[in-house]
Amino acid sequence: MNFQVWAYLKFIFSSNNQHGIHSPFVYHFITQCLYNNSINNPAKIKVLKAYRRDLLNNDTIINVTDFGAGSKVFKSNERRISAIAKNAGITLKNTILLYKICTYFKVSRVLEIGTSLGLSTSGLSISDSVSKVITLEGCPKTSGVAKQQLNKHQFNNVNLEVGEFNQIMPKVLKNNQFDLIYFDGNHTKSATIEYFNLCKSQIKNESIFIFDDIHWSSEMESAWQHIKNDKAVSVTVDTFKWGIVFFRSEQPKQHFKIRV
Repeated sequence: MNFQVWAYLKFIFSSNNQHGIHSPFVYHFITQCLYNNSINNPAKIKVLKAYRRDLLNNDTIINVTDFGAGSKVFKSNERRISAIAKNAGITLKNTILLYKICTYFKVSRVLEIGTSLGLSTSGLSISDSVSKVITLEGCPKTSGVAKQQLNKHQFNNVNLEVGEFNQIMPKVLKNNQFDLIYFDGNHTKSATIEYFNLCKSQIKNESIFIFDDIHWSSEMESAWQHIKNDKAVSVTVDTFKWGIVFFRSEQPKQHFKIRV
């Protein structure tokens, strides 16, 4: 059986919705943010849809440089932009969830590790509370597409940095403070843990880390377990797609699996 299928079946049988959640902080997060569509601004959702539509209609072929664990979809580094957006990009639902999380927690400054075509960047940066997003991308071609798209749709609060993450991250972390960090750059255990440890220098009580594709492979599941066990981590929410991490000292250490 495919690893991700098996991982998803295990998740379904062990996950929950808001019922049975005894942490007021997590219950409120689930009901007033993850499950709450009333906080969505229709004009902003329209922009997110237009951003995605542009990419889905773009059949330009680019040569992708992949520094991570590779792709389970593409056999070649020559890829159509439309195919990347369709098969490897974040879904519209999850793009909107990023927007909702930033809005709910009134996030101001965001770091994104892994821009790709900028789909998740659009969700992270469109909230009224977000003043600045720094997004990192290793591939010059995909970052070029993202920069063009972000400019076209007037995401003026985004600063895109291009280079290998282990070279540019230390400088970015040294010179900036972030409320939320979104990890979607290199789906290997060693890199995920390395980035987590680097970014821990940034944490404050209200910090939020979001790790993408925590059940992508056995390596990523192992990395996720390592992060959950870290002494600095108080609360985690596993949505299958994401691992959401909180560092709130007033919260007892608890781990939740939530169907979104």
